Amino acid sequence: MKTAFFKGKFVPFKQAKIGIMTHAFNYGTAVFEGIRGYWNKNKKQLYILKMREHFERLERSAISLDIKIKYSLEELDDIAVELARRNGYKEDIYIRPLAYKSEEKIGLGLTGIKDDFCAFVAPFGLYLDISKGIRVCVSSWRRIPLESLPLGAKITGAYVNSSLAKAEAVEKKYDEAILLAPKGTVAEGSGENIFIVKGGKLITPPLTEIILPGITRLTLIELAEEELGLETIERHVNLPELYEADELFLCGTGAQISPVVYVEKHKIADGKVGKITKKLQQIYFSAVKGENLKYLSWLTPVY
Repeated sequence: MKTAFFKGKFVPFKQAKIGIMTHAFNYGTAVFEGIRGYWNKNKKQLYILKMREHFERLERSAISLDIKIKYSLEELDDIAVELARRNGYKEDIYIRPLAYKSEEKIGLGLTGIKDDFCAFVAPFGLYLDISKGIRVCVSSWRRIPLESLPLGAKITGAYVNSSLAKAEAVEKKYDEAILLAPKGTVAEGSGENIFIVKGGKLITPPLTEIILPGITRLTLIELAEEELGLETIERHVNLPELYEADELFLCGTGAQISPVVYVEKHKIADGKVGKITKKLQQIYFSAVKGENLKYLSWLTPVY
């Protein structure tokens, strides 16, 4: 039987349940993280990627909703590692920690409402086809304005925006959707950051255009410069620039590095995964699976 962390202890997964009156369930007053763990078959080791950075962001998100996490960063790290160890997966995993308004109470607000923390683990392979490339549409939904939510906070309720965009993409038989910012510039995928490859440089929307400053986004900017000598330019991106890109990809914890080969009817370059995107994929997976010793500091072993 698999294990979750709930109400301050490790319990069988089936026992980790909230009541239907829970504030977070009714009003979206929770923050969360998605943390990947990568299984290295040859080393028989499971590596958790950039765990501390994720928990630091969880802390920042929690402050934005007046949620007090009663565990230190060190304790959160220990909980995640022990949770992964107890579940015993020998494959790639996804760790989902949540800090939430746990009180069973009707009524809007944040102050004076009890908080709690929980976490679970699940097997997690490919979210999208990262080998052949994906097809995306431009969503009719716009990204939530920065004035409407705290910048950089990973709030559960906010993800209805991405869910609407994703549902629209699926209905139109696309893999993903691109969200535009309120003023019409490109913001992100439905839950992922977006990169253009043009003229030997990477271009990505600035943090003022996106809700979440992605950890995978920063990782790829570092790898592109360190391993490929590629500069990343952060600036506003107009929609036609996607069509004219040499290469295009989405990135995120779930998406990893997902090449985009079509934006609706517009084929990106030759419609195949680009050379730079392929190189970034190879470099990224070598790092996160513990094969490139240069980046072992990013990883926390479980076993």
